[in-house]
Amino acid sequence: MKELLQYHFKHIAIMGVVLFTLSSCSSDDDEYEGNWIERSVFDGSARSGVSGFTIGNIGYMGTGYDGDDYLTSFWAYDMDGDYWSQKADFPGSARNAGVGFQINGTGYIGSGYDGLDELDDFYAYDPSSNTWTQIASTPASPRRSAIAFGINGYGYFGTGYDGDNDRKDFWKYDPSTDTWSEMVGFGGDKRRSATTFILNDLVYLGTGVSNGSYPDDFWVFDPSTETWTEKLPLDEEDDYSIARSNAVGFTINGYGYIACGTSGGTLTSVWQYDPSDDTWDDRTSLEGTSRQDPIAFSNGSRAVVGLGRTSSLYLDDIYELFPFDEYDDED
Repeated sequence: MKELLQYHFKHIAIMGVVLFTLSSCSSDDDEYEGNWIERSVFDGSARSGVSGFTIGNIGYMGTGYDGDDYLTSFWAYDMDGDYWSQKADFPGSARNAGVGFQINGTGYIGSGYDGLDELDDFYAYDPSSNTWTQIASTPASPRRSAIAFGINGYGYFGTGYDGDNDRKDFWKYDPSTDTWSEMVGFGGDKRRSATTFILNDLVYLGTGVSNGSYPDDFWVFDPSTETWTEKLPLDEEDDYSIARSNAVGFTINGYGYIACGTSGGTLTSVWQYDPSDDTWDDRTSLEGTSRQDPIAFSNGSRAVVGLGRTSSLYLDDIYELFPFDEYDDED
């Protein structure tokens, strides 16, 4: 009987080890879902706080701050060819912390900070002729660290910091008349340095900072009705750590992403949003240096993240995310 009991205990112990091992492997697989591939290093000077937009498979970005100077240089990144080319300089004053968006193949950059003042001027970029045209300045208070997006033929601009206060107002730009009009209805907190991404013709907005804290409210904007709806907060689950500022948002194949930023220190973490059930899941962290104020280019099926800064170190590296690939630390 003693030998029989020893036999059973021995096999139970082995099964326990096997089950623990399988469970551990499953946990590790979940933790490391998603892979990053380093792409062509930016050809210009390392910088943060740039403004940009994506048209087709080309990401455009310019302005920014390199630790010494505010900049006006403007560049294009070819996602298919994985190379950079310099374009016509941004014609406004050198700045960082501005915004960028695109409407029907035309890019727009404006607002920001020039080292002395917050700004309200805007400029349109025509990629076919590589030329800039100044457009109407926003009637909103001059500001930096706002957000902007283009959808359904219009541009939208709001939130940010005007030198005295964080803001929550929103404005709509009509390129056919070169006019801005104020909107109402956003019920979220004031904030600067928030993020947005567009999924299924809806715009999602979250993160940022205000009064030293990181808002956890999360909103969706329907441009067909110009209404805002609050979604589940970013700390709905105890293991969520999505609230942050100075991050980037982008989309890949029906999912939204928030990456990097700062929350008590610069971050590499990446969170994936599923709009079908309003839930978040973590993905493999950016495999480069932690950073805030990076840039992201997304064409809807691919996305790259790069540049930015960590403390006083300004960065020029670029990485592409493959969110459902197995993590590979050797690539």
